[in-house]
Amino acid sequence: MPNLASDARVRAARLDSHGLASGLPSIAAAVRRLGAVQAQDFAAAKWVLGARVRGSVAADVDAAIESREVLRSWPMRGTLHLVPAEALRDILVITGPRILQKATATHRELELDAEVYSAARGIAERELEGGRSLSRDELQVAWQAAGISTAGQRGYHLIWWLAHDGVLCCGPAEGRGGQRFVLLDEWSPRVAPPKTREETLTALFVDYVRGHGPATVQDFAWWSGLTLTDARAALADAGDGVVAFDDERFVVAEPSSGSRATRASGRHALAAFDEYYLGYRDRGPVCDPAHAPRVVPGGNGVFQPTLVQNGRVVGLWRKVERARATSVTIDGFDGPLDPDSFTPRLREWARFWGRELGEVTALD
Repeated sequence: MPNLASDARVRAARLDSHGLASGLPSIAAAVRRLGAVQAQDFAAAKWVLGARVRGSVAADVDAAIESREVLRSWPMRGTLHLVPAEALRDILVITGPRILQKATATHRELELDAEVYSAARGIAERELEGGRSLSRDELQVAWQAAGISTAGQRGYHLIWWLAHDGVLCCGPAEGRGGQRFVLLDEWSPRVAPPKTREETLTALFVDYVRGHGPATVQDFAWWSGLTLTDARAALADAGDGVVAFDDERFVVAEPSSGSRATRASGRHALAAFDEYYLGYRDRGPVCDPAHAPRVVPGGNGVFQPTLVQNGRVVGLWRKVERARATSVTIDGFDGPLDPDSFTPRLREWARFWGRELGEVTALD
């Protein structure tokens, strides 16, 4: 049997690696610490970062994108993520072909072939060149005008395909939760030579462990959408860049690795899809598996906002918009939670969005 650290030690170390224990200095630093942040729910992704950068506001995330430090695209698992700008292209080189291969049957059903893709790409590049940007609807109107149907999911999948090929990415913010599309090479030109596949894979593994450790190679394979063979190769190539936490989990080889806290403390009101829960194949160390169906009801892939106490996911929370303030209800897994104990964190969340926190109530 493998010698594994206690769940309590794992939780303490993860709070530290996630930047939740002591905070991180900027939005870009938080994205780099985590390696990538799942972001199909853009508003939720903003609070994933805000929870780690004390005193930040939602506009700081938009500013990090506008400054081209952070990009939003589809680098892993076919899902939108926020990633460091300098990493996106290299990640797409190793993940894009695998994701597109998995989409072959869907593209066949949608009658999207290489000829349609090439035509759509040419139109997108023409419409966006010169630093222009288009909304999703505007881009699809351009395709429709050229005789390329965007009915059903065709328009979405053409955008998705172009993003996986490194042609498009999300650019300027539009409204509270949207972005316009831009050409990746214009919005964020490459400034460093491309990495080899092995270099990218190793860097991605080390970045993942830095922001999620202690973690296993199985956790990394799930998170990245790559194979276990790739994950094991990344571990081997990381060499002294990572060290064993126990017989299965790894942390980065930094001075702090040998002196991590052994007990988790503090309370957090985390976003839906927060990496603290989502970012692992095995989520058991931070949440009783019996409660997993409540975090992801029906296993539908929609993760709920969570409450974390001493490193353990102990319940859920939900906002209720009012005219002058935003109220919150909290729902404990093992009985009612004390509203006062989570109010300071929820007040930080409300301030992040420029709102006043109203009443915090616990469900029975």
